[in-house]
Amino acid sequence: MSGSSSSNPDGRAAPADEPLALTVHSLPSSADPGAVDPARTKSGRWTMVFVLLVCMAPVVASYFTYHVIRPSGHARYGELIDPQRPLPDVPTTGLDGAAGNLRALKGQWLLVSVAPASCDKACQSNLYWQRQLRETLGREKDRVDRVWLVTDEATPAAAMQPALSEFTVLRVPAATVSGWLQPEAGHQIGEHIYVVDPMGNWMMRFPAAMDLAGAGKAKRDLDRLLRASNSWDLPGR
Repeated sequence: MSGSSSSNPDGRAAPADEPLALTVHSLPSSADPGAVDPARTKSGRWTMVFVLLVCMAPVVASYFTYHVIRPSGHARYGELIDPQRPLPDVPTTGLDGAAGNLRALKGQWLLVSVAPASCDKACQSNLYWQRQLRETLGREKDRVDRVWLVTDEATPAAAMQPALSEFTVLRVPAATVSGWLQPEAGHQIGEHIYVVDPMGNWMMRFPAAMDLAGAGKAKRDLDRLLRASNSWDLPGR
């Protein structure tokens, strides 16, 4: 019988027509190049944490030094003030009459002396040691500012003017200063050099009547403080 055969050449029956099958592709496995690698993600997070810790380390170390180590660490010359006392929010006047605020001194370490404009022997000694201490700090000295708080309306002697150009000299009422800084028992407020940190906190008081030996010990205190607070301040005002 002529005509084409309905059978396959190999003798098997042709398959019946079937509907088009829909294939659902699975999500990429962890072996696929574009897959998210949990291990890499975890590693990236730890790297970020490590970087943050490195950036925060100087601040953490300085706070740890202040609030944990400081009561028992190295022998100190200066007396630590606890609790620390922040700069009061009070107006000031420069010798040229310029108005300001005491809190504008924040941002650097401060060596502060207090005295009327007449500046007696103790005042002159403190101004001298403030200058010497700053100079002995070498490359770190620009992080320290010398401050003289004048507690009356008089004018310092003309002979002092050249040296005062290196100082920040501000008029502040005596009552305001005595409400913030305090001397050691048995001493007057003008006998000491006071240390204020860059955050504006009075935190140390050097003994009265500083001499050469005392200045060497005071420098060691300042060196430690500057190392512990390396990230707190910027050089220059």
